[in-house]
Amino acid sequence: MDSDRIEGPIKEAGGKIKEEWGDATDDTSTEAEGKMDQAEGKVQNEWGETKDDVRDAVDGDR
Repeated sequence: MDSDRIEGPIKEAGGKIKEEWGDATDDTSTEAEGKMDQAEGKVQNEWGETKDDVRDAVDGDR
């Protein structure tokens, strides 16, 4: 399993917490940062899945 598949969901979860904190404190900047962290985490996770899929396909040919 690629490390991006581990780090991505962690970043997503942290982003969700940051978003909720920003919402609770009416801090739109923190809320926006949280949403961005979530998006980055999702992309990172998907990138890790793609790398795993390619690795599996290459290893399957051997």
